[in-house]
Amino acid sequence: MKISSVLLLLVGVVVGGAASYGWFAHQATAVAHNEQPAARKILYYRNPMGLADKSPVPKKDSMGMDYIPVYADEAQAQPAERKVLYYRNPMGQPDKSPVPKKDSMGMDYIPVYADAAPTEQGAVSIDATRRQNLGVTSVMVKMASLNRQIKAVGMFAVDERRQYTITSKLDGWVDKLYVNATGQMVKAGQPLFELYSPELIVAQQEYRIARQSQPNVDADKLSPAGLGGAALTRLRYWDIPDSAIRRLADGGEVKRTLALQAPSNGIVMTKNITQGMKFSAGDALYQIADLSQLWLLVEVFEQDLAAVQVGQTVQVKVNAYPAETFTGKLAFIYPTMNAETRTVQVRIELDNQQGKLKPGMYAEARLQVPISAQGQPVIPESALIDSGHRQVVLIDQGNGKYVPRKVQVLARGEVQNGERQIAVSGVQAGEKVVTQANFLIDSESNLQAAFSSMGGQ
Repeated sequence: MKISSVLLLLVGVVVGGAASYGWFAHQATAVAHNEQPAARKILYYRNPMGLADKSPVPKKDSMGMDYIPVYADEAQAQPAERKVLYYRNPMGQPDKSPVPKKDSMGMDYIPVYADAAPTEQGAVSIDATRRQNLGVTSVMVKMASLNRQIKAVGMFAVDERRQYTITSKLDGWVDKLYVNATGQMVKAGQPLFELYSPELIVAQQEYRIARQSQPNVDADKLSPAGLGGAALTRLRYWDIPDSAIRRLADGGEVKRTLALQAPSNGIVMTKNITQGMKFSAGDALYQIADLSQLWLLVEVFEQDLAAVQVGQTVQVKVNAYPAETFTGKLAFIYPTMNAETRTVQVRIELDNQQGKLKPGMYAEARLQVPISAQGQPVIPESALIDSGHRQVVLIDQGNGKYVPRKVQVLARGEVQNGERQIAVSGVQAGEKVVTQANFLIDSESNLQAAFSSMGGQ
């Protein structure tokens, strides 16, 4: 009896436990089912390459890539979809399509969105990322005048007006030599040498005697036919200083020699005299030149002659001082032309107080000649798009908007620092023009203009 009761109790516990387990399992399943999120709603499938085409069902593109699902919850978080106006040829050809397509090479047509559509004829809008990738740069239009540079080569020479030849007007001998080297610098009034001449001694003695015999007679009133007058004439012909003549009149001693002096500051260019030599009247004993100012003689070509004028400032470069530029003034245009070289010699005068420039040195003269009026718009040549029949620049209006504008080239300047400046009409100072990637932008502009002319068909 007891055993039966125990068995019945165990069976009841097992059955009750199983029932309880079933209830808990059901409750757990129900909870798990209720906690599972609802399935995400797929609106459509978009092109994996970012093109504007989409599909309501899963598909693959031409390269076998799966289209990407776009869920309803993602679409709500995304900005409004950009409106596609049309699709343009990827190679820049003036054809377009209302729907996505490929060209003959298999390249996808590029979508043109409504928010990027031009508001002006030929205007182009480019986003910041694409501007950076293209390397778009712009510069400000400025008002200036352009110059053309004329270059001419030549050689430095001594200023002919600053050359002196030292001679004697009577025969004699070199008694004492003071300046005895070519290239030596001398100053005005400095003794060059002492000359000895018997004629000089005789003339001094005759004049002294005449003055002693006629002390009350003025020297200028001495009879030319007399001894004293003739002697005085000879002394003055020989350039004897007045101080020496007055000394003789006052009873001074007769000088055995006479000192010849330098007429100006300068450099001894040539020396044809030695100690003790005999010379004749008129012999060139010294050549002295003042090198504080030099001439630069250059050859200007015939076609540039009309632009060269006396008084123009000239920049001069020499090989000896490549880092320095010397300034001179065009002083003279020679009246004859070299028939063989078709050039005209021009003289440029330069200050040479420091003595850096030497006669015989080669130099290059650079003359700036204006070729445009003052105050014309000037831009870099890289900003100009010249097709031969059309000259335009791209105006940078800011915020990635560029508008083509026709211009006319008025003058072209010289290349400086790797860039040529040009004067144009059609732009104003303060406007910005594109100097880099402008050809790419212009191609886009032409394409936009072609589409506009097609009337959207």
